[in-house]
Amino acid sequence: MPLLLNAAERIAGTPIDLVAIDMPLSMLPITGRREADNAVSRAYGARKCSTHTPSPARPGKISDDLYANFGRAGYVLQVQAPVLRGLVEVYPHPALVELMGAAERLPYKAGKVRSYWRNLTPAERKVQLLAQWAAISAALNTVLAGSIDATLRADENSTGTQLKSCEDVLDAIVCAWVGTTILSGKARPFGDEKAAIWIPTTPAG
Repeated sequence: MPLLLNAAERIAGTPIDLVAIDMPLSMLPITGRREADNAVSRAYGARKCSTHTPSPARPGKISDDLYANFGRAGYVLQVQAPVLRGLVEVYPHPALVELMGAAERLPYKAGKVRSYWRNLTPAERKVQLLAQWAAISAALNTVLAGSIDATLRADENSTGTQLKSCEDVLDAIVCAWVGTTILSGKARPFGDEKAAIWIPTTPAG
């Protein structure tokens, strides 16, 4: 963990205040649905942003290790505002709904293009996906300068693996943006004293 944090500091050129992770995290072992999952699903289920149900196997040890190792490095899981430093759980789908002012979950996952655009050809689906990514990047750039430059480039000839890499980078930028809203007091924790999913409370602009 120190190596990861040191690398992040070198890239950012400043000490790291907040670590935002798109994965279920908890102060207690995760055995099933948490109040955090239920709270987000109640608030965003109608907009197709309900959470999946975590289990002891998924996220399992990865989540436990992240929680413990970041805690030892001084980044304690944060479940209440205000937040000045620590570790937080975020969820890109509702965050993007807030950013874009969208009615529902955005069709931006590379592995789901067939379900998004059933009547289009594979090439046409890829065009739609790239257009959606461009719109998300442009919106992110208005709230987190440099987002467009940080986004990996993809085109109609990109492979599935390349597209997934682009999607992962886009999600990472969303997580970074959500982190800035948490530090500025413009995000809300959904959950309880053991776990919380943070979602921005104000749209872009």
